[in-house]
Amino acid sequence: MKARMLFFAAAIAANIFTGSVRLKADQAAAQHNPRQQPGAQVTMFAPEQHDLYDGHYILSASRIHMVGGLNDAPGWDHLDNDAVNVKPVAGTVEIDVNEIKNTGKFEARLKIPEGDLVLAMDRFHEFNPCQNGGIAGFLHEHGTDSGCGDNNWPKAFGYLAGWGYGHATLNGKPLYDNYEMHFMVTQGIRDRKTLKVAYPLAGKKLPGGEVNPATQQIDFYIRSPQTNPKNKPNREVFVHFFGMEVTWK
Repeated sequence: MKARMLFFAAAIAANIFTGSVRLKADQAAAQHNPRQQPGAQVTMFAPEQHDLYDGHYILSASRIHMVGGLNDAPGWDHLDNDAVNVKPVAGTVEIDVNEIKNTGKFEARLKIPEGDLVLAMDRFHEFNPCQNGGIAGFLHEHGTDSGCGDNNWPKAFGYLAGWGYGHATLNGKPLYDNYEMHFMVTQGIRDRKTLKVAYPLAGKKLPGGEVNPATQQIDFYIRSPQTNPKNKPNREVFVHFFGMEVTWK
């Protein structure tokens, strides 16, 4: 009888332990779902849950700023959350993509100190499953618990994002070719006046990312496959821009 009771006690303990492990696993999985964030007070339907969703996004962006320069000495910070090496540049960004087909155009035509710079995406590519074939709409990205992207930026709701390979020209001549590119249209990551990023935010208490949902911006970059641990991010080339005005068409 005693042995049987010990057996049942062990079985119950094992079930409790297994249930606890499963609960933790479920919680961990939930915390890394780019579409469903634990603790969110507002829910919404995904684009593909709408009968009329065509996947076609047409946007432009302006008030562009460049982070750093093309010829900075190694050891640069081209994230520059403190906005100490940020300068406005003339030009616009044009986006015309189909999120369902993962096709379309991303092109930035900018006047930087070195001359006329053109960045263009040549093909969209999925580097991570959350990128949904290379173009994704309406997902959380970056931060430590969004489930998509690195933690170079705070977690933000992304209205549209694209990943892939592209090229750059400077004054009409080839500058970079077959480099990785990324753009994201998100809630406001940078302060609208100071352009600083408050991340990580000391004493953060709320579950949302360190962003201002009352504003919207675009970030985009082109980066080399070669790395360099002296730089931030750790790439040999990381040419980064952001735009503080986004127009939907």
